[in-house]
Amino acid sequence: MTEVEIKESNKNDLGEKIKLEIIQALINAGFLIDISRASAESSNAYKKEYYRRLQSSARLEKIRNNAENLLKYFNKAIPYIRDAKDIDPQKIDIEFVEVKGSTNEEKIFRFWNYIWWSIPYERAYGRQMRFLLYDKYHNSFAGLIYLQSPILKMSARDEYLEIPKDELDLWINMSMQAQRLGALPPYNEFIGGKLAALVATSNEVRELYKLKYSKVVTEIKKRKIGSQLLFLTTTSAFGKSSIYNRLKYRNEPAAISVGYTKGYGTFQFPDELYEKILLFLKGNGIDISRGYGYGPSRKLRLISKALNMLGLSDVINHGIKREVFLFPLVSNLKEVIKYGDVPRFYNRHLNDIVEFWKERWAVPRALRKPAIFSSKKFIEETREFLKCMNVKG
Repeated sequence: MTEVEIKESNKNDLGEKIKLEIIQALINAGFLIDISRASAESSNAYKKEYYRRLQSSARLEKIRNNAENLLKYFNKAIPYIRDAKDIDPQKIDIEFVEVKGSTNEEKIFRFWNYIWWSIPYERAYGRQMRFLLYDKYHNSFAGLIYLQSPILKMSARDEYLEIPKDELDLWINMSMQAQRLGALPPYNEFIGGKLAALVATSNEVRELYKLKYSKVVTEIKKRKIGSQLLFLTTTSAFGKSSIYNRLKYRNEPAAISVGYTKGYGTFQFPDELYEKILLFLKGNGIDISRGYGYGPSRKLRLISKALNMLGLSDVINHGIKREVFLFPLVSNLKEVIKYGDVPRFYNRHLNDIVEFWKERWAVPRALRKPAIFSSKKFIEETREFLKCMNVKG
């Protein structure tokens, strides 16, 4: 056997090994694998509880891989965690904090980002903006907002906005995707998720975006994009969302349901397996470069490439169809895109949003249903959980 034949044989062996590992990982996650169709189907398709278990496995892997640091970040977060009974919703006073690198706020942000959400955290590339909502009166963090570059193609969003295909990069790069958008305990018991969603549409977010990205050039067509933030998008965790559904600020639409995703994603592939997939691609001469300039869906594209090469093209579809929400920041968004009209931005100041939220949701909820969150119990359980996750071997 020649050296070339040996190398080819080794590549084939690696491919078969990776293929078997992918199939086993999907089976472990609860998928039914049909090898003849090269497809995967969840054994309890479209059931929320099944999806929660599926995503929980991926979430726990992320936490386990970062448990040592998360324990350190947890200690930074503890002084700001309050009992629900100690929160007076009428006195909540929110300050908008942009999270900068290498700060205590970043450590606190990272802790909640990994721990509090049911959907596993995926590292973001491209444009990013991170915020904490700080309650000055109670010295506590009420919510978290994590905005990132959106994926270029999302049929529900693109069809609703009627964006021409050759202009996708132009308009999508004047938007952001909210990977994280919600309340932290105990503010979730006061319907704080609606506060976070409304704050994301505030003047303050738009102004910070404009300041940060005033000279951005898209990496796709090397075209300079306007620094105006026209809209946001996000997706629900499972099916419909009670937080975003029909959400309004006074008489203005804040969130609009525009359809559902098609169920494609990568969280069902463990990080360790992903690294092996990258080695397989690299061994076959595929460029596996990642980072800024390669777009937010680079991981999806690389895994899809490998699956196609291995004859497993359909297993990239995990079947979880999430509701897609669009947050227009202008009242004439479709006209701006279709006819080039001048954007008419909504005027939403942070303080006005907070007062509206308190009157509309927080105070009535506190009167109707006493909050029960215990900081002591949460801290004890979280510390024990992270210690268990940090056990090596």
